[in-house]
Amino acid sequence: MTATITETAATIEAALTERELDFSRPAAHQFVVELPGEHKLKTSCLLTVGNHGVRVEAFVCRKPDENFEGVYKYLLRRNRRIYGVHYTIDKIGDIYLVGRISTHAVTGDELDRVLGQVLEAADGDFNVLLELGFASSIRREWDWRVSRGESLKNLEPFRHLVEGDGDRPWPLDAPQAADSADGLPD
Repeated sequence: MTATITETAATIEAALTERELDFSRPAAHQFVVELPGEHKLKTSCLLTVGNHGVRVEAFVCRKPDENFEGVYKYLLRRNRRIYGVHYTIDKIGDIYLVGRISTHAVTGDELDRVLGQVLEAADGDFNVLLELGFASSIRREWDWRVSRGESLKNLEPFRHLVEGDGDRPWPLDAPQAADSADGLPD
């Protein structure tokens, strides 16, 4: 027997409460879970309960300003290694993680796995996506802050972009190294 929307929502609420995650319920069948990160300070993940499962959706970053091919290549490669969700773009090009959990698979442990994957991907890939898709904007912001004596604290991970090492290939090399380790062809 398949669980009802109400029963599935109760399972989700119990799991989120047990794990002490910050969440709100904008509707009876929706949850917005706030996942704290290090690079991306917070990722909001929407869980929407439907008749046949739960839709998972999290905004990662806005449409890249440049290097679309490099960004999308990175996202497609990452999709091969992430669990329960995958990268996609919306009609304007903003980047999201989306997935579905079948109603019968909605348990506290499965929610923990999927939300953990959302956090790992959104937070872990955030600086790489910024570097790949927003390098020129980061350089302009750096210069502007320096000219005004503003703090550079949150731009420190991108110092190499303004100190002459901006052509380093690591964002795309890192996933390739991981790909060869998993035995899958590039």
